Amino acid sequence: MARETYSELFNANRGLIDRGAAPVLNDMRDHAAAMFLRHGFPDRRVEEYLHTDVADWFSTDWGMNLARVQIPVDTAEAFRCNVPNLTTQTHFLACDRYVHREGGQQLPDGVICGSLSDISRSNPELVSSCLGTLADMDRPGIAALNTMFVQDGFMIYVPDNTVVEKPVQLVSLMQSPVQMLAVRRILVVLGKGAGLRLLLCDHSAASVPCMSASVVECSVGQGAGLELYDLEETSLSNTRVTEYFVSQQRDSRVHADIVTLTNGRTRNTFHSVFKGPGAELELNGIAIMDGAQHVDNYTFVDHQSSDCSSRELFKYVLDGESTGSFAGKVLVRPHAQHTASVQTNRNICMTGTARMFTQPQLEIYADDVKCSHGATVGQLDEKALFYMQQRGIGLAEARMLLMLAFMSDVLDRISLDPLRSRLTALVELRLRHGQAHCDGCNICK
Repeated sequence: MARETYSELFNANRGLIDRGAAPVLNDMRDHAAAMFLRHGFPDRRVEEYLHTDVADWFSTDWGMNLARVQIPVDTAEAFRCNVPNLTTQTHFLACDRYVHREGGQQLPDGVICGSLSDISRSNPELVSSCLGTLADMDRPGIAALNTMFVQDGFMIYVPDNTVVEKPVQLVSLMQSPVQMLAVRRILVVLGKGAGLRLLLCDHSAASVPCMSASVVECSVGQGAGLELYDLEETSLSNTRVTEYFVSQQRDSRVHADIVTLTNGRTRNTFHSVFKGPGAELELNGIAIMDGAQHVDNYTFVDHQSSDCSSRELFKYVLDGESTGSFAGKVLVRPHAQHTASVQTNRNICMTGTARMFTQPQLEIYADDVKCSHGATVGQLDEKALFYMQQRGIGLAEARMLLMLAFMSDVLDRISLDPLRSRLTALVELRLRHGQAHCDGCNICK
């Protein structure tokens, strides 16, 4: 079984793993190993994973770069982000290793940003007070596995009352000559009144099947604001499993978008918890699939405090024999009065062989709330297609325009104007069955 295989791999290479990481990361491994041995990998017997057998994905004989072998990567040559009117502070992960680049980037005073391993050595107290406090390892998932094996990743800390005006972009390049499992950890910490816009971009340049197992922890302080954009543009041979854990304090605001344009197999899990009143969450998602692609998004929003609001909107377009799944749960606890929550999932199946599974859920234990949820699975409006063709628009173009209109309300919610314009263009290209990539980028060509 995969659980025993990875447990044995961890025990046999514990010394090697520890030598490649900071003591703060190593101190967490014993507890993580015990939790992983208890729960293992989730399979279809776990309701949250009813349509995605993650245990089977991990049963492949993936290699792991535990010895921290340097894989050559020229980030300047491989990746050129040309989003018009958008300038970012760009950082890179090559598989699961932070890539140090010459020349520092200007950041406000007190902001710490860079390699998780390096920051763990230079600021161990800061990292130890935050890392692992949000990721729940006592449940089926990959948080325990990630904590067992992680040696590097990315961290950004924004102190109280500090706003990072320029968006920060983390580009994860999956580039390996052999099959590889990359274990990454991303830690985001925002103090009171802090502000940050973070772009997470997954790309694949590997010519062989590869897999990533990532955990993203976001601690958002009182009155802080976080905009999180996660864009996957990988390859058909790529497998991705990502878990997000977001904690919001009083009056904080989080806007998150999870966009899957090109992939092989993807499972995203988003856990959010309101720790103080007055907090707001807007969570959106787009998935465009064809062939045999698979995308599974699961969300869990835990309303633990009163006067909080959450709004979710996920849309899928499925073609070919692709498979999609969305399951979302909103939990309103007894003392979370005046909660407002809306959860919506809309899907279009372009063929009779595409499959979509949807399961929105509300679990409410408070009586003064406004909560709703809904889901639909359908096809394009044949009358609208006929109407457009009658006016000289070809069938393929009419289908694309209707699908783009279907996605528009998700795209319109992106507050970063240059990114919204670029994603709209990439979505249009993808709906035309093109390979979505930025001009000048060699990753997805």
